[in-house]
Order: sequence, then C-alpha cells, then structure tokens
Amino acid sequence: MNALRNVTFAAGIALAPVDAGGAESSEWRALADERAVIRIADAIDRAVDAQDWKLARSYFAEQVTVDFSSLSGQPPATIASGDLIGTWAANLKGSKTSLHLRTNHQVAIDGNGATVSSNGYAWNRMEGNGDPLWEVWGTYEHHLSRSDDGWKVDGFTFRMTHERGNPWVKATPGR
Repeated sequence: MNALRNVTFAAGIALAPVDAGGAESSEWRALADERAVIRIADAIDRAVDAQDWKLARSYFAEQVTVDFSSLSGQPPATIASGDLIGTWAANLKGSKTSLHLRTNHQVAIDGNGATVSSNGYAWNRMEGNGDPLWEVWGTYEHHLSRSDDGWKVDGFTFRMTHERGNPWVKATPGR
C-alpha cells in the first residue's frame, strides 16, 4: 500500500503543471522534504518499539549530537550513532517493552538541513518490581541533514516535561 501511495504521489508531482494553482515545483519539493523528515522521526519510534536496531540505526548519520539531559542528567554530547543505538538496545530488550508516540510536528527546512519539533509520549513496561509501567511526556527535536543517502538524523533532543510511574522500570535494563 505504501508503494502505491508513493507511486501515486510521485506521479502527481511529475504530472502537475508548473503552475499548479500557484504551487511551484520548489513548493512541491519542500512538501516532499517535509513529509520525508517527519516520516523518519516517526519511523525511529517504530523501529525502537519493535527492537529493530539495524533499522533504527539506518535513520542516523555516523555521528549524532544528543541531549537527553532532562531525562538522564547527563550533559549533551556528540557520539557515534552506533553507540546511541547500542545504549537503547541494552536497555530495551527481552522483558522490557516500549511505546513511543509523537504528534504536532513542526518542520523547518533550510537548504540541506531540517528540524522536526514534536510533542512526545513514551512508556516502558517491565514486570518484576511493583508497578510495571513508567511513562514520560515531553518535546522532541530532530535535526536532519540531507546526504547522498537521503535525510539522516544528526541531532536528537528530548526535553522531559512530566514523568510518572515506577522509576525502577526506567532505570533497569530488560532481561
């Protein structure tokens, strides 16, 4: 179904007149770029929740500047994307599951750079020490750069606004 939708969208762009009701071809490209960067931000969540670490890694540049300081207390840092994914994989495995959701995407594209800001909600669930649920709300900011391989995330920030539940679930890796 996605392939059909993509072909239909591409055909619509290719067949649209240069002046499609005031929409210039550059506006169509901007719309396609906006959709692409939102899709990547959302796809990271799906890959993490499915524990598909190879797929999750594919959305990132080699290096990524991360800021999860409001959640972890650690300062922002630039790290290898493989290390970021490795940390997630070590925490979210086996008996620990997650669900990540985001909404209200705002996109700013500046040449070969893009920023996606969104509101987010996530939970982790793991049995073994009281309440099995930990939840968090906040805002996400993904920075992406256009490369020969398409858009890649090279900056990722999460700003926590609220959390509740069992901190043991947050802090304890799955088994």
